[in-house]
Amino acid sequence: MSNPKCTAKSPAEIELEPDTYYWCSCGATQNDPFCDGAHRDTDMHPVSFTIDTKETVALCRCRETKTPPYCDGSHKEL
Repeated sequence: MSNPKCTAKSPAEIELEPDTYYWCSCGATQNDPFCDGAHRDTDMHPVSFTIDTKETVALCRCRETKTPPYCDGSHKEL
């Protein structure tokens, strides 16, 4: 699987606590937009990102963003 699965044509707007997170780049996760290891049989890997202070982020779910894991509006072109 080298083509990621679009799970939504909108971002996931989520309030996150300070921590390190893993964004699903393949789209096969059951815990969208976070990685659950579903990529194991693919050549894809999760993208780690760190939140330093509590904040609301818009995470990509179309998997076409040029700024992973963050939404850049690419879903509007799908």
